[in-house]
Amino acid sequence: MIRAVLYRNTVGQFTGYSAHGHSDYAEEGYDIVCAAVSVLGATCCNSLESVCGITPEIVENDSGKLHFCLPPSVEASAMHDAQILFGFLHQGLKDVAEQFPQDIQLSIQDWRKKR
Repeated sequence: MIRAVLYRNTVGQFTGYSAHGHSDYAEEGYDIVCAAVSVLGATCCNSLESVCGITPEIVENDSGKLHFCLPPSVEASAMHDAQILFGFLHQGLKDVAEQFPQDIQLSIQDWRKKR
């Protein structure tokens, strides 16, 4: 199962995302659930930089984990745009989770930096 988490700050703004695991919906290379989650996460992460001018802190590995978060200081206008992108990510993940509830678990958690 894929476990996807969107993180929020104390005022309810999205500040990060993490996903790990595999859906096992189909064999590697044919798994539409993993592909959908991967594309949504990567597009949001890349768009934070290309659209909002925010360079997210990123951790990813070959086992399918993707984690990114906003840097500590983000200008208000960039944060506004970032919330739109995170809203897109949230809606896309919700749609996938509703369609494939046995393959993806989506949650929203308060952000607590663990480094």
